[in-house]
Amino acid sequence: MVNVPKTKKTYCKNKACKKHTLHKVTQYKKGKDRLSAQGKRRYDRKQSGYGGQTKPVFHKKFVLFIVVASVHARSVGLQAKTTKKIVLKLQCQSCKHYSQHPIKRCKHFEIGGDKKGKGTSLF
Repeated sequence: MVNVPKTKKTYCKNKACKKHTLHKVTQYKKGKDRLSAQGKRRYDRKQSGYGGQTKPVFHKKFVLFIVVASVHARSVGLQAKTTKKIVLKLQCQSCKHYSQHPIKRCKHFEIGGDKKGKGTSLF
């Protein structure tokens, strides 16, 4: 469980600031896909008509590979990613400039949750 405070004092890269200021922290979210993007138009054109799915769609969480080493064939399992890297969106309080800060992978993420005291658990 990663708990991030709602405000953070960090460096602002904007030309107006160029110093450490207080930043408001939010989580980055992916925007809505555009239908007019070249890749989307190409994909839709290829998908139209008969023939089913034309591009590979990743479904499995466990992929089996056969590796041939000398005489023996052995199977090696690879796991797909089960988490995403969290990206923090930082907005400078003085000049309103946005910057992004990626952090490590985690299953549970929270902004402005309860602080953990000394020798206590969150649950």
